[in-house]
Amino acid sequence: MQNIVVFGGSGFLGSQLVARLSAAGCRVLVPTRRRERAKHLLPLPTVDVVQIDTFDPATLERLMHGQDAAVNLVGILHGRGGKPYGGDFARAHVRLPQNLAAACMASGASRLVHVSAIGADPNGPSMYLRSKGDGETAVRAQDGLHWTILRPSVVFGPGDSFLSLFVRLQRLLPVVLLGGANARFAPVYAGDVVQAMQHALIGPQADATIGKTYELTGPQVYTLAELVKLSGQWAGINQGRGRPVIALPAPLARLTALLMECAPGEPLMSRDNLDSMRVPNVAGGQFPGFAPELGVTRPYGLEAIAPDYLSGRDPETRYSQLRATAGR
Repeated sequence: MQNIVVFGGSGFLGSQLVARLSAAGCRVLVPTRRRERAKHLLPLPTVDVVQIDTFDPATLERLMHGQDAAVNLVGILHGRGGKPYGGDFARAHVRLPQNLAAACMASGASRLVHVSAIGADPNGPSMYLRSKGDGETAVRAQDGLHWTILRPSVVFGPGDSFLSLFVRLQRLLPVVLLGGANARFAPVYAGDVVQAMQHALIGPQADATIGKTYELTGPQVYTLAELVKLSGQWAGINQGRGRPVIALPAPLARLTALLMECAPGEPLMSRDNLDSMRVPNVAGGQFPGFAPELGVTRPYGLEAIAPDYLSGRDPETRYSQLRATAGR
């Protein structure tokens, strides 16, 4: 398998996957609605970036002709309300995977790795989880498609928007008021998730992953409050103690989330996020976790990776900080 289309290839996980596939000798095509967002991929020798409307079925079918496989990493955390979910979630999480699955079969590229989320369920408590669940259903329903579904927990690693967000908040605020403080997570290292995607596509046991769903988690479970505290401590905030974390009662947490939704820009926390956190973001036992065919048998724990990049000791983090200071 040499020709692979990566949807969401300019994002946090997608950029790492594209770089690995390119290094392995694959030709990688990255479709995007804004070419500017993917310009950091252009120096890679076997990577092409094309600006298209990724939500148009006919365009998807033309794009997939001559390709061997597709990876879908497209996802959003926030969207307009609706029953069972609003139009933003429907378009990104349901119609895109449905149209992509059909385009794969129509073009002869019958291999699809679809990245979903732990807790995805058509009957889940949030619009995010319900739409993710319906997206999985659409992929599984496509006759003849050789699919693999990966369900990662929250992902951490240099450049993430999870632990790094908690650090930024603690640099700005003297105290953190936290909704969903007792929600449970099993954070998974980005490098392990990328390794799993790569092996599902071109690994020596890639065929063994076809028709399977995997739940990808780290080795340890934390509450959200614990993750906020640890991120502040590892970043050296407040002399290594982190900021105080105050858990908000549920009614006040929902009111705070509503106010955040009304503010300009992406909300830090929405009511739908709180609804999603009602489902523990940990492996449920229904599906296998990291397995030998995914190339990861011992996933990295949070303590092995996060302290270095949150404190700035990681070389890649320092390089990124220097680039940002230079305005590049």
